[in-house]
Amino acid sequence: MQKAWFYEEYGPKEVLKLGDFPLPAPQHNQLLVEVRAAALNPIDFKRRERALFPSEFPVVPGCDMAGVVVGTGSGVTKFRIGDEVYGNIQQFDAGHLKQLGTLAEFIVVEEGLVADKPKNLSFEEAASLPLAVQTAMEGFKTADFKEGENIFVVGGAGGVGSLVVQLAKHLYGASYIVATTSTPKVEFVKSLGADKVTDYTKIKYKEIEEKYDFVYDTIGDSGNSFVVAKDNAPIIDITWPPAHPRAVYSSLTVSGENLEKLRPYLETGKLKAVIDPTGPYKFTDVIEAFKYLETGRARGKVVISSFSSQHLPHPLVFESTNNPGAPMASQKMSVH
Repeated sequence: MQKAWFYEEYGPKEVLKLGDFPLPAPQHNQLLVEVRAAALNPIDFKRRERALFPSEFPVVPGCDMAGVVVGTGSGVTKFRIGDEVYGNIQQFDAGHLKQLGTLAEFIVVEEGLVADKPKNLSFEEAASLPLAVQTAMEGFKTADFKEGENIFVVGGAGGVGSLVVQLAKHLYGASYIVATTSTPKVEFVKSLGADKVTDYTKIKYKEIEEKYDFVYDTIGDSGNSFVVAKDNAPIIDITWPPAHPRAVYSSLTVSGENLEKLRPYLETGKLKAVIDPTGPYKFTDVIEAFKYLETGRARGKVVISSFSSQHLPHPLVFESTNNPGAPMASQKMSVH
C-alpha cells in the first residue's frame, strides 16, 4: 500500500482523506512514477464536487505531476528507471479519468503523456506546468493565431493566464499583449511580458477603446470580455459552457510531445513556471491547498510537495496474478 489523498463521495474539500491506497503496477506502455511534486487545478475540485467524469470510488484527485520513473511495463521504449519526468496523466478526451490521480506517492501513466523534466526546473516547477501550459497552447491553435497579431488576455495572473502571456510573447510572436488582473498583481503580469496590464478593479471592458485580434478568456468571463474583440475575431473561453455565443470552448490535447516542444523555451528561461507564493504546500496540507485554490485568488499554480515514500519496502515486488488487469507477475521495481 501507499499513502494517497482520496474521496469516497462527492462534496466539499472536507470529504478528502489521507490514507492507504493500493500500490499500482504499470501495464503495457505505462510507467510507474514516484511522485515528487503535484499541482492542483480547478478540474480537481470540480470533479470532487459532482460527477463530471465516470469514475469508481475511491478517487485520488490530481492531473499534474513530476517525479522519477521507478518501473516500466511492457512496450515502453522512451524512458528508463531513474529518468525524471513530468506531465498530465489524465486524458480528458478519453471520456473518463483515472481513478488514481497524482495526489499519491506512486502513479502509473502512459509514456506518451509525459516528457523528460527540463534539467533547470525543480520538481515543483515542472509539476506546475503540464495541464495549464497545454491548455494555453490549445487556445492559440483553436484560434488559428497568426504571428504579428495582438491579443487581449483575461486573467493574466492565473495558472493558465500567466502562461498565455508568456507563450504569446515568446512562442507565438504576438505584436502587442494586453492582460487583465487585480491591483496587487499588475507588476507581476508586466514581468511576464505583457505590454500593458489592465486593472479590472478600475477599468471596465466597455471603457477599453482598442479592439483586439484575439481575446483569450481564462476565467469564463467571455460574456463581458467579448466587447474588446474585433469583428469576427476569435474569442477563446476555457470554461464550459462559454459565457458568450461567439466564444469557442478550448480544452487541451494531452501529449508528452507538446511538452517536449517547450523544452528550449524552458531551458533558456524564456518560459517560466509560476508557483503561487503561498506554496509549495506539504503533502499533509492538501486540504489547506484546496481551500486556497477555491478562493480563485491564486497567482500561478498551487503546488504540492514533500511527498514521502520512506515507509515502503525496497525494492517493490508485485505478486503473480491471474487477473489480466492486475500487476504483472513477479515484477521487481527499484524505488531508488
